[in-house]
Amino acid sequence: MYSLYYSPGAASMVVHWLLIELGVPHELRLVDTKAGEQKSPEYLALNPNGVVPTLVDDGVPRFECSALAMLLADRHAQGGFAPAPDSPLRPQYLQWMFHLANAVQPLFRIWWYPHEPAGAANEALVREAVRPRIEAAWDRLDAHLGAHGPYLLGDHVSAADFYLAMLMRWSRNMPQPATTWPHLAALAQRMKARPSFATLYAREGLSEWA
Repeated sequence: MYSLYYSPGAASMVVHWLLIELGVPHELRLVDTKAGEQKSPEYLALNPNGVVPTLVDDGVPRFECSALAMLLADRHAQGGFAPAPDSPLRPQYLQWMFHLANAVQPLFRIWWYPHEPAGAANEALVREAVRPRIEAAWDRLDAHLGAHGPYLLGDHVSAADFYLAMLMRWSRNMPQPATTWPHLAALAQRMKARPSFATLYAREGLSEWA
């Protein structure tokens, strides 16, 4: 039994979504991030980074949403969400998972918490600087989907598509959301049409971007 420490719509979302998709027994443990529970001593003992998600796996706490998504996809291979190690698609899969984790997701941290890199007085300047970097990421991803889609691995849906869908959702209230790009918009519609998405939204109490 897995235990997922989560906050609605946060980076835990992709892990929760995959648990539902894979039909894996799990329990949810809500972390009230607005109240700062992620910084409590009890939570920091599980995840010293003080963020969600944390997935307790056979009594062992693990963190980093991209790593957890990859762990679940590999361990529960019946879902078909990760190419096998000897598959020709495996290098592409690893490329996109690490690209999303290293080159896209961190930009949202800057957008949401612009005071962290430059102080409260420079929040507007920070957002002005990071916005084109986020939009450039959408340019690259949309171009790839247009040439090699409909999914990041072509005809094969993978954990990377679930991850990308979560990141696209995060842009929903930005000046130019990801769904402004046609191939990204098409991917978002395909992913949101999965029955697991409705279950995810009901469990997390979400409504925006439904």
